Amino acid sequence: MSHAIQDRPVAVSPRRPLSHARLPRWTPAAIAAGSIAAGIGIGLGAGWTSKVQWGLLAALIFVLATFAITTKVEGVRQAKDRVATSLIWVAFVLAVVPLLSLAWVTISKGIEALDPYFLSHSMNGVLDAEAGGGVYHALLGTIEQVAIATLIAAPIGLLTAVYLVEYGGGKLASAVTFFVDVMTGIPSIVAGLFILATWNLILGFGPSGFAGAMALAILMMPVVVRSTEEMLKLVPNELREASYALGIPKWRTILKVVLPTAIGGITTGVMLAVARITGETAPVLLLVFGTKLINPNPFEGAQSSLPLYVYEQFAVGTDASMARAWAAALVLIAFVMILNMVARGIARWKAPKTGR
Repeated sequence: MSHAIQDRPVAVSPRRPLSHARLPRWTPAAIAAGSIAAGIGIGLGAGWTSKVQWGLLAALIFVLATFAITTKVEGVRQAKDRVATSLIWVAFVLAVVPLLSLAWVTISKGIEALDPYFLSHSMNGVLDAEAGGGVYHALLGTIEQVAIATLIAAPIGLLTAVYLVEYGGGKLASAVTFFVDVMTGIPSIVAGLFILATWNLILGFGPSGFAGAMALAILMMPVVVRSTEEMLKLVPNELREASYALGIPKWRTILKVVLPTAIGGITTGVMLAVARITGETAPVLLLVFGTKLINPNPFEGAQSSLPLYVYEQFAVGTDASMARAWAAALVLIAFVMILNMVARGIARWKAPKTGR
């Protein structure tokens, strides 16, 4: 009996490899290069003159080729993963290309008229159609108006966010959240009209940089509130509980634990709000009026600003005014970038140290 059992043939399953075929690391780059070449070739053959059409076709070919090649070599499951990664890369490229194109055009056209004279002189005594003049008066007005708006909006937005996260609850918090959401969608011209009706028409004040700053602060506040609120929610509750366990009051916990922990995100939110208002033209046009003269007093008299200066010079349409418009646009971009770098440095300096 035992011999019969031993002589019976045993079914052996076929061996399965422990590893499956993998595409080389250079495959995505090769597929991308081939897709670009195919997109350009098909576009030229079809008579398309727009490079945007070539790019979109190349992106479509890239995704389809990635799926087909990966399915053939690695299987459907890995192909789906690579297609998801490819879609992310395509979305990234579609977002970066317009940004790089905008930066390149602005730099190439604005660098021609950008020099120390342009930055240190105003348009006083210079006709818009003539060459010469500068942007100093507009740069000064933008710095003052953005600074005043930030001084108004940043503390109010920060305190509102602290209330909603740390103290909020009930109908008041719901009402505040509702109005913050409503303010987020307010057009800039509506904020300008509100300040014009109250500050200028009802109270009788004239045009000034401060009036424009108040309108910009209205636009800035909801962005600060929302970004700060989300950053405060990310602070772990364990940090608060540890502080309370040591007998530290809530206000001091917020000041010494919660805010320093979230300072990086809060600073980023404030800078997003600053970038949001720096390029606004409608409130400045309504409330500040614009001028060719240097007015260092933001509380009295008309002022200019960089967005308004760009609009005015572009509207003239001459070669000299267009050169000044591009140069002012480059100064505006550089101004926002410098503010971002300064804010990032302050955030890193004030952030809590994680090392031992």
